[in-house]
Amino acid sequence: MSSNKGGPNSYNNGAPPKYLNDFSKALASEVRILLAEVGKLRDERRQLQFEIAELMAVKSKHGAGGEYSPDWRPPPQDPPPPPPPAASPPPEEGLSGPARPAWRVVHKPTKRERPGPKSLPAPAPVPAIEPPKPNLPAWAQWRPNPAHTPAPMPAPVSPRPVTPAARPGLFGPPTPPPK
Repeated sequence: MSSNKGGPNSYNNGAPPKYLNDFSKALASEVRILLAEVGKLRDERRQLQFEIAELMAVKSKHGAGGEYSPDWRPPPQDPPPPPPPAASPPPEEGLSGPARPAWRVVHKPTKRERPGPKSLPAPAPVPAIEPPKPNLPAWAQWRPNPAHTPAPMPAPVSPRPVTPAARPGLFGPPTPPPK
């Protein structure tokens, strides 16, 4: 039996074949290039989102009701009012005719009947409530309302763009920036 140690055709010497090394190096360089492009695109997207937020802020300041409202105009400059006409002579103390009566006739407004709803669907029957059980504390007798279905609260809207959380990289966590 001949041993195959150290021969030119040894496949088990620990080093991968040359074509695998070349392929992995080429693949690693392609991945590096693509990751750089993805990082650049993400930075551009964040910059565009920031610019959009700034433009919307400027628009809200210059829009109606904003800080610089376009509907604002200076108060009109009215010419001074003309002087009042010459004073009229004082009225004569004598009665010039019969006085008008103080009582007035008031007409009652007519009531308008509103047309009622033509057809309403019949209300759903109310489920019977269980009577409270004796010898239990008050909190133990509470039952939720079966007709109430809670709705989730909407998230508050922030005027600033949301920055994505830092994610680990393809080959592990990112290295810290140099100091």
